[in-house]
Amino acid sequence: MEQRITLITLGVADIARAKAFYEQLGWRGQEVEGTVFIQAGGLALVLWGRDKLAADAGIDDPGTDGFGGVTLAQNVRSRAEVDEVIATATTAGATVTKPAQETFYGGYAGYFADPDGHLWEIAWNPGFTLAEDGSLTVPDFSTMD
Repeated sequence: MEQRITLITLGVADIARAKAFYEQLGWRGQEVEGTVFIQAGGLALVLWGRDKLAADAGIDDPGTDGFGGVTLAQNVRSRAEVDEVIATATTAGATVTKPAQETFYGGYAGYFADPDGHLWEIAWNPGFTLAEDGSLTVPDFSTMD
């Protein structure tokens, strides 16, 4: 299996609400047959009905919310940008689950949950340099002290 992720699909309760939330963050997508596809760098974020996603995956979804053991993350270029993104998300309807603060690795990060409870970490990490196009390459940790 190649080491690559091409799509991240979020099961959402209300496609229109989810699409509006991400549009308020500045993300633009295309809706096709009740599914929203948003280009996000070299991969796509997909918004799809939670019930349809569960059925497609062959699982029963009790419809309960809670921590599913997964977060999405966006690294940004500065501490100030962390605060800006979290403020924009809050205005769009997100719930801040952990206000931005200094991290153990010398960076700055905070978390919010989108209207469906999907967790996002917004982080500035001085050890993770972003390319001009926003792509991130994991550093070679074996060469670090």
